This record gives sequence, structure tokens and C-alpha cells, in this order.
Amino acid sequence: MFASVLVAGAATGSLPQAERKSAPDEARSATPAGHHADVTRAAEEAMADGKSPMEAAKRAVSRSGDRWGAVYSRGEYEQFEETLDGQYTGVGLWARSERDGRIEVTKVRAGSPAATAGIRPGDVLRSVDGEKTDGRPVTEVVSLLRGDATDAPAGTTVRLGLERGTRAWTETLRRAQLTADSVSVREVAGSVTVIRVDSFTKGSGDQVREAVRQAPPGGGIVLDLRGNSGGLVTEAVTAASAFLDGGLVATYGVDGEQRALHAEPGGDTTRPLVALVDGGTMSAAELLTGAVQDRGRALVVGSRTFGKGSVQMPSRLPDGSVAELTVGHYRTPSGRAVDGRGITPDLEADEGALQRAETVLRGLTGPS
Repeated sequence: MFASVLVAGAATGSLPQAERKSAPDEARSATPAGHHADVTRAAEEAMADGKSPMEAAKRAVSRSGDRWGAVYSRGEYEQFEETLDGQYTGVGLWARSERDGRIEVTKVRAGSPAATAGIRPGDVLRSVDGEKTDGRPVTEVVSLLRGDATDAPAGTTVRLGLERGTRAWTETLRRAQLTADSVSVREVAGSVTVIRVDSFTKGSGDQVREAVRQAPPGGGIVLDLRGNSGGLVTEAVTAASAFLDGGLVATYGVDGEQRALHAEPGGDTTRPLVALVDGGTMSAAELLTGAVQDRGRALVVGSRTFGKGSVQMPSRLPDGSVAELTVGHYRTPSGRAVDGRGITPDLEADEGALQRAETVLRGLTGPS
């Protein structure tokens, strides 16, 4: 299950690798800046007093007002890193935190324990093993589902409290070892290739580039980013390189210092492209969408994206736990801010959005 901050929607040095950005020991100097310093100080004081540094750090993050800030145990952080590598133990749910604090299921992996139990996108997750989820950071909910606190292996059970409309029920699922097959490709009538990217895990950018190379000559491409909660920013930049001949993908700030992400040269700039997005399109996926839209490379179809355009970087706390705190924000090539605003599509479409995108693309490619 990918968190909305990764998304598990996850910068090292000068280049973000993900919304969870880098090996924490590489991300900060010995004297962290901004509220990293406040969180670290709180953890150090708690340890000196014989209290939990991790709990003190969580309270400091909460006081900071950092919407995307989070504190992970060493094991939780390692688990999220594994997720970004494309494998994880879980139940097969993607979720996001709504503005009212509820945790809503955005996607269910086919064949997963969650799918077998009949859980659907739009269901509200109210509790995990009896612990209420309302108001919790989605990262904490992910940890509960995965059983990170107890290093729960595949085969262990987890009890979910769910709501769908007026119905409320509980479901006990058995965790499984899952592979994040984040890129899928199919061809539809009219020489249209649909490339769906569920999340930006390790290798997904190269998979997108290979899919573009293998697409039928003269056909167009629908890049389906609906429900993509983000992931590795470097992979999103690699995916952008499939459609751009170098140039700017995004800029971002780190503690006031401006940096830039650039596509590699040699991408396919002639094949018609439609990017398909919705309210579950987040972070690294929004970065990619903004790049192809601003640079006139794609027509964006769907509904406004989520609006998660902030940069988090990690720092190691005294007990080995990790604090990931917001240090800056992404902007598209034209300078548009994404955080809290999202990206507005060129063509609004909700129901039947994929069919609308395919129709638009066939119009761009001409008679087949």
C-alpha cells in the first residue's frame, strides 16, 4: 500500500529521488536547518530524560503544522524503502487522507487480499486493528496495515473497520507479499497505446520509455496517471524523458535554495500524447503532468489533480528513527505552484475519462 506522501508517495543531495527523499544520513548536515532542528532537539531532550525520542519528535512535527511531515521508526523507514523498490508486505490498498481527516481507499490491487475481500475504491477506512484512523497521517495508517511496528510477515492478519455509504463493517485480511507492477501497457483500436503508471517505483521510468519505443508507428499514446500517488521523483523524470528532448521538468526549493530537474535528451516529441489524471494523481505524477502540459507536449484530460507539490527530506533521530519534513515546493516549468492547487486539465472529464482521452487522441492522430 502506497501512502499519499510516497508517496510511500518519496531527495538526496541536490536531486530528489522520491517524496521520501534519500538515505537520511545523507540528507542533512550535522546541524539541521529549520524545523528539522526543532524536531531533532525535541528527540534529544526526550532521550536525555529517558522518554521516547520518536514520540517527542511526532509531537514536535504536529506542532510545526507540517501537513506532510512524518516520523518513522527505523523498521518503518526500511519497509517504505522496500516498497519503492517494488516489493512490499501488505493487503493491496492505495489510500489518501481527505481534507476532513478521513482515510479513503483510492485503489485496490487486483488479486490482493483487499480485492478478495470485496473492498473498493471510495470505501472509507475507519480503523486498523481497533485503532481509529481519522485524523492520522496516512503514513501511520500504512504502517498499521503493514504491521511495521511488529515487523509482521506475510500471513499475519489485520482487522479493518470500513464504511461505504451507510454501511459499516469489519474485515479481517491476511497480509501477503506483493509486487508493485506499477506499469502496464495495452493497445486499443485506432493504434492507441495506453500506458498506465500506478506509482513511480524503481525501474518504472525505463518501463515507460520502453513502452513508447515499442508503440506502433504513427499511433498515439494515453499516459494514464489516474490514482498515481507518486513515488520516486527520479523515475518520474525518466518517464518525462520518454516524451521530451531534454529541457526543464520542474524546479524545487530546499530551504530557500532553488534547484532544477531536467529530462534527458532524445525523447519522442512527435507522437501525439494525452495525459489522463484525476484527484488521486499526486506529487511525482503531478510533476510529470505539469511538465508535459507546460511544454505543450501533451493534452491533459480528466479532473483536477490532488495538489501535493511539497518536498520532504529525512533526517536521522538519536534513536535511529527518521523524521521527514517539508523543506520546499515544486513548480512546473512555467513556474506554476502545485501544492494545494493541483493541476487543472485542458479538458475536463470524469465518467468515461479514458474513452474521452482515446477519442481525443484519435482526433490528433488522424484517420487510421
